[in-house]
Parts: sequence; structure tokens; C-alpha cells
Amino acid sequence: MSKSIRRLGDMRGPDVMSKVTSRSIFVQPLGAIEQHGPHLPLNTDEVVATAVAEATVARVGESLDVWLLPTLTYTKSNEHAWAPGTIWLSATTMLSVLDDIGKCIARTNAQKLVFLNGHGGNSALLNVVNRELRLNYGLQTFTAHPSMPPDQGGASAASELGMGIHGGTDETSVMLHLRPDLVDMSKAVRRVPEKIALNKHVRFGGAVSFGWLSNDFFVEGHIGDPTLATAELGARMFASAVDNFSEALAEVSTFNFGK
Repeated sequence: MSKSIRRLGDMRGPDVMSKVTSRSIFVQPLGAIEQHGPHLPLNTDEVVATAVAEATVARVGESLDVWLLPTLTYTKSNEHAWAPGTIWLSATTMLSVLDDIGKCIARTNAQKLVFLNGHGGNSALLNVVNRELRLNYGLQTFTAHPSMPPDQGGASAASELGMGIHGGTDETSVMLHLRPDLVDMSKAVRRVPEKIALNKHVRFGGAVSFGWLSNDFFVEGHIGDPTLATAELGARMFASAVDNFSEALAEVSTFNFGK
């Protein structure tokens, strides 16, 4: 990268109150350590969220006064609790952790905190946290994603029938671009819940949501079609994620509830 990354952790203590201003934006990436099927590593969500955050802050950090926080790696991943190696926080613990982070950010001069969420299982809690931090500490809070999860309105590969929510074409492609050494494509298999895909309402991305564990569908634990993944697609998706997050941060920088 041509520009350095502005990291809060690289500052010396006395510099925080002079370098962090009321214009500053903090970015908090969130990943996960959870099973991603037999072909992807446990740290997939961490790798993607961190890479997108770093590339974006390197691009717009100076112009938009953005500072990067360390990635929160352990998050709410208990839909994968059945799989050894998955490490998750309970909803109660994670709410407390995020509240503590917000409390600490509010002690600086910054007024804006953006969560870059690499794990879809965190989204509901982050929606709660955004409002709680606004109420408790007066922060302006936001949640963004490297790419919008299909079960939350995003798209997925046609072969996945809108069901590619975990370890599918797109996620595998981005990992082939970022960390091909951690991907084993010889173990990639298509696993799409086609019966659910036929539903109008009760489906991923449908109007009626449902509780699920990742092994409710297939024993491998992923939901999607990684067999179509390519590093080239991953490179395009990564570049798009950085472009979109850069644009989002530009809007965050001027956001003030329409005032």
C-alpha cells in the first residue's frame, strides 16, 4: 500500500487527545473464529474484515480522519458451536464487550464509531449496540459489511439460489485472493438447501426469519457453492468492498441526522 495505516494502537498515549478530534472516525473490524466448511480456515471472517478495513483506512484515513482499531476476533458464532475449534462469545458477553468499547471511544474527542462486520451472525447484535451506544454515550454509530450477507438482502452466485450465506462462492473467492495458502479447493463441495430456496417467505433473505445452526443443513457446515470460486472473482470483490467502504466512510464523515 502506498499510504500508511492510521492505527490507534500505534499512537503514544499523550497523542490521543491531540490527534483524535471531533471529526475523527473510529473503525472497529469484527471477525470470527468459526468453522467454514472443510475448505476454508477458521479465521476467514477475521482475514476478510481486517484486510478490507486496512486497505480502506490506508486509502481514506488521512482525508477523512479515520483511525483503525484492532480487529475483534472472538464474536457471536454459536451457530457453529457444534464444531470443535469454533470460539464464540455469548450474546450477553458480546453486548458487554461492545458497550465497553463504545464507552472507551467516548472518552476521546471522536464522535463516530463504525463497525465493519465480517460475520453475519453479529448483525442483529450490532443493530442493538448501535442504538445503545447512541443512547448511553452520545456516539454516532454505524454498521457496515465487506459485502452484504445474502440473508440480509445481499446477492450470491446464481448456482446458490440466494442461499450462499457461509463458505460459498463469494467468500471462498475472496479468500483465494487474500490467503490462497489457507484454502483447500480439493475439499470444496456444493451444499445448497434447494428446498428452502423454493420458499417465498421462510428462506434466507425472506420476510420470515428462523433460528438455525450451520449443521442443520449439511454435515460439512457450509451453505453455498465454493466449487465455482476463483481468485479473479475474489480480487474483483475485494476491490469493490474497499471502494464501497471508502464511499460509506465519506458519507459517515458528513452524517448528522439530516441536519
